[in-house]
Amino acid sequence: MTMRPDPTFHASPKLAMEAPAENFAYTLLLSPDFSKPDALAVIDAKPGSPTYSQIVHTVTMPNKGDEFHHFGWNACSSALSPLAGHAFIERRYLIIPGLRSSRIYIIDTKPDPTQAKIHKIIEPEEVFKKTGYSRPHTIHCGPDGIYVSTLGGGGKDGTNGPPGVFIMDCETFEVLGRWEIDRGPQTLHYDFWWNLPRDYMVTSEWALPPQFENGIVPEDLLANKYGHRLHFWDLRARRNVQTIDLGANHQMALEVRPAHDPVREYGFVGVVVDTTNLEASIWTWWRDGGKFHAEKTATIPPEPAPKEKLPPLLQGFGAVPPLVTDIDLSMDDRFLYVSCWGTGEMRQYDVSDPRKPTHAGSVHIGGIARRTPHPNGKAFAAGPQMVEISRDGKRVYWTNSLYSTWDDQFYPDGVPGVEVMANVGDDGGLELDKDYFVSFPDGYRAHQIRLEGGDCSTDSFCYPSV
Repeated sequence: MTMRPDPTFHASPKLAMEAPAENFAYTLLLSPDFSKPDALAVIDAKPGSPTYSQIVHTVTMPNKGDEFHHFGWNACSSALSPLAGHAFIERRYLIIPGLRSSRIYIIDTKPDPTQAKIHKIIEPEEVFKKTGYSRPHTIHCGPDGIYVSTLGGGGKDGTNGPPGVFIMDCETFEVLGRWEIDRGPQTLHYDFWWNLPRDYMVTSEWALPPQFENGIVPEDLLANKYGHRLHFWDLRARRNVQTIDLGANHQMALEVRPAHDPVREYGFVGVVVDTTNLEASIWTWWRDGGKFHAEKTATIPPEPAPKEKLPPLLQGFGAVPPLVTDIDLSMDDRFLYVSCWGTGEMRQYDVSDPRKPTHAGSVHIGGIARRTPHPNGKAFAAGPQMVEISRDGKRVYWTNSLYSTWDDQFYPDGVPGVEVMANVGDDGGLELDKDYFVSFPDGYRAHQIRLEGGDCSTDSFCYPSV
């Protein structure tokens, strides 16, 4: 514990952008066949370093079958909230849930990322007993604790009751209990985030465990049985105040990205696929006059492809859907990055006018039909998936695995784990860095990335930028 606020906490997004660049990237590794334990890789991200873009440390877990997916910090800039009860906590521990096992690992990154180690393990029985939820997914550090979203309710298959959010103590890591007081019509879950000073949360929907754990269920998808709604909550009262249905054909409303500057009451959500035409879409939501609104503001069409280049799942369609599986917003709220995991494209949109995004740049790498190699000539299997942006907005990192069983359906030839990075021009545009290419050990796939000192999908801010 420090006697002053952690220097990686920043009152506003603008101050965060002015902070020193990241020296390390933390990346989750999963064993898709559960033959070995999952792991956390620490990667050197310092240009000019003799070990640049190499794994310099690995924390291997003691269990198999966790299926690492998303993770986050114990504390971040939200701790500077005037309502915070932990004034001198530090950004030190990474909270890593096993999506398949419901086990949670606490990783200590001090005194140095290259010495990161397991601090504590929370067994699934504690999660089940205290929350009634399972399949912990997204981690966000709030002013009063660690918030964890889940994809499953109770019971072996996670369908005994709806999934939701629970809270952990950010110092003892004790599971405290469910967050919701009144969930309203919410029955599915995926991502969540908030605007702290405006006192609201937004959550999205994917599916229940039987619809994703063994792979996508085509019959359910074509019957529009996956998630397609946004839920808005009174953060302090912990109750659902409004639900917006994006339309049943807009299947899988996944990542939500509110504007970082708390004076801006809008944000974005990515929709994986429209079942009427295979296109993906970006939606903008905003609050006006006390009510929330949402509209489709960008679409990405599918790409025609010959049958022999398609996996069995897509051969009847004769096309590759973009499959927008992640989005991320730069700290200045200017650029939205969109991962098109199916077509193998990372798109950049200028969202200075949030309801009129303009396509500002893109790079192609991987893809079901394209299979575009990296500029260094190395193969990149699958497509851009989990994306993370440096605080200054100059570097965009991404990996290539979505979820073990889904990887196998869409990319049956295999998904060796890879992480790449693109540099961003002053006025937009993307160019893959030829020297940043991380190949992970055989048998591992790579999912979410966190950057040392925070990044654009970690911190929420309590004060406006000047």
